[in-house]
Amino acid sequence: MDNALTVESAVSLFLLLIQIPATAILLSRLLKGPRRHPPIEPQQPTPELLGSVSVVVPTLNEVLRISPLLAGLSRQSYEVREIIVVDSNSQDGTPDLVKAAQQQDPRFRLMTDDPLPSGWVGRPWALHNGFLHSSEDSQWFMGLDADIQPHPGLIAGLVKTAEAQGYDLVSLSPQFILKYPGECWLQPALLMTLLYRFDPAGINTEQPERVMANGQCFLCRRSVLAAVGGYTSARGSFCDDVTLARNIAAQGFKVGFLDGAKVLKVRMYEGAMETWKEWGRSLDLKDASSSAQLWGDLWLLSAVQGLPLLVVLAYLFLSLPLAFPPYPTPPLLLLGLNLFLLVIRFAMLLAIAPSYDRKSVKGGWLFWLSPLADPIAVLRIFLSAFRTPREWRGRKYSAEC
Repeated sequence: MDNALTVESAVSLFLLLIQIPATAILLSRLLKGPRRHPPIEPQQPTPELLGSVSVVVPTLNEVLRISPLLAGLSRQSYEVREIIVVDSNSQDGTPDLVKAAQQQDPRFRLMTDDPLPSGWVGRPWALHNGFLHSSEDSQWFMGLDADIQPHPGLIAGLVKTAEAQGYDLVSLSPQFILKYPGECWLQPALLMTLLYRFDPAGINTEQPERVMANGQCFLCRRSVLAAVGGYTSARGSFCDDVTLARNIAAQGFKVGFLDGAKVLKVRMYEGAMETWKEWGRSLDLKDASSSAQLWGDLWLLSAVQGLPLLVVLAYLFLSLPLAFPPYPTPPLLLLGLNLFLLVIRFAMLLAIAPSYDRKSVKGGWLFWLSPLADPIAVLRIFLSAFRTPREWRGRKYSAEC
């Protein structure tokens, strides 16, 4: 029995050494929450914004998802000078939808990007082409993904916020639309891997290597984007949004990441399996991170998101012995720490609930059980961190990407 207790204490001490520093880092980030910028609100444009924004949308076989975006962009006002849809030879009728939208709104323009050069990933290549063909008279460049559903007043509200806060680049976190039970359970756990690693949306991050960004809605001063050569610095990145934002921040420009749940929605993937495959393989952000940063993030996620549920379950179901002497023992400290981390996890789930549209989902109650998917979500980040994608959105890539 004494030997068993000794082994248990040794294992507990080892896990405490792993988890306590990570918990301190997590708390330091969460405590910044009260200082975060409030969510972006839709606004009406004012005359000085006339024709100030060029919107670029990269597309590849988006016929099933792009209609809400086209309709939402048509409802944006006179701050939008042009809407350039850069299509990569879609075979599903996407260009026809864009041409139909052009008949109703002359701001739409359809172009096909050049063949993908060696060393480029498709998305940054399409955005770079759109930037090169956008009007030099626009003050702002905005990249939007085809799965975005913008509310009226999105672009005016974002530009006004960027100018008021002095941002050179700002992107938004959306409200996620969920439809199926499996994604209700898995998607919030995958999102939590980002929330644990980075400052909350609305906090100005001072370290360029810790800057966060979301290319689904990405606004940058045109002069700044021209100064860094467009998307060339992120050409081979499968997380080009974060790579480009960190490169721009490293050059001294002000970069922001704000809460956009009130101005745009997104329907990213259909079901849990597609969410696991498509989103999971870019969440590691390895293309925008150093090896040391990547390993540090993996340690943090393991310590504060992957382990707590497993540790608590081990005590509950393996009937590990617990002593109650006058002083706390390592096993009791370990159990207490992991119960505390689970309380934090459920509190964060409550905090992010407004970032999800669950009105049309069956089995929406599984959202509240998403902490049970945390070990799986952390495993997905590990798997992605050591694999370079060879196929993305129907394109195949060589090892040099």
